[in-house]
Amino acid sequence: MVIQNITSDMVSGFIPPRHINSRKGQNGKVLIVGGSRIYHGAPILASLAALRTGIDLAYAAVPKNIVDAVRAASCDIIVMPLVDQKLTRGAAIKLSKTIPLGVDVAAIGMGLEFTEGLPILLRQLRDMNVRVVLDAGALKPDIVDEVHDTDCILTPHAGEFYRLFKETPPDNLTERAKMVSQMSTKCGATILLKGSTDVISDGTHTLYNTGRVPAMTAGGTGDVLCGVTAGIFAKNRKGIEAASTAAYINKQVGMLAQYDLGLHVIASDMIQYIPKVMKGFDHTSG
Repeated sequence: MVIQNITSDMVSGFIPPRHINSRKGQNGKVLIVGGSRIYHGAPILASLAALRTGIDLAYAAVPKNIVDAVRAASCDIIVMPLVDQKLTRGAAIKLSKTIPLGVDVAAIGMGLEFTEGLPILLRQLRDMNVRVVLDAGALKPDIVDEVHDTDCILTPHAGEFYRLFKETPPDNLTERAKMVSQMSTKCGATILLKGSTDVISDGTHTLYNTGRVPAMTAGGTGDVLCGVTAGIFAKNRKGIEAASTAAYINKQVGMLAQYDLGLHVIASDMIQYIPKVMKGFDHTSG
């Protein structure tokens, strides 16, 4: 089995150029579905991270009881209230009817409580040709069949990986990569297994992303990664390339934040460093 280390040159080829005459909406639209009374910050972090990758529009569908908090956090986020405090069947049906046209990617899961609404929403997104990133609470075994062969990206840490597949990722990199590749083939999705060394696979290609960043332990850093993944996925619709790029960018962001702030980084600190890292990959066409 061949596993490749993600390099800067590789990432440069995975980020498409921006057309010099592009208009609002043509550089990516992302829908973030997340949040709860306790975790109101999760969709904020994911939305701002997605915007800082260079997309044009970020919609945040959040429970109605945190709408004001999300709106107050940033005027750049377009807030869509869910009718319930969880992604219930009714909330999913209502949201499915109001998803803006032209959304490229939906990132679902960060901080959100689910009932039976997730499969309903996933089917609607599939019908609309919207790519999906699943994170946190959305990573449940019963949703695997819903995303099979849709080029979805799953972003579990080791615990969530076990919840999905009842397998514990080995510490050895080669064995870890082999397991991620096998599970990716099984579920028909790209997997980004987060860790001190990230492993990304679509079952055919497997890559890894090194770089220990001890400052990246604060709550919310996974929400930032999910937002970065969604933003990149809106530009490059190949799951393995988008996920690999996001993993690389996010770790470089953490390293830069740690360089400036030491071991005192919180998730919201990372947002300001995303464009500083991505600026080096900027290029235009036309």
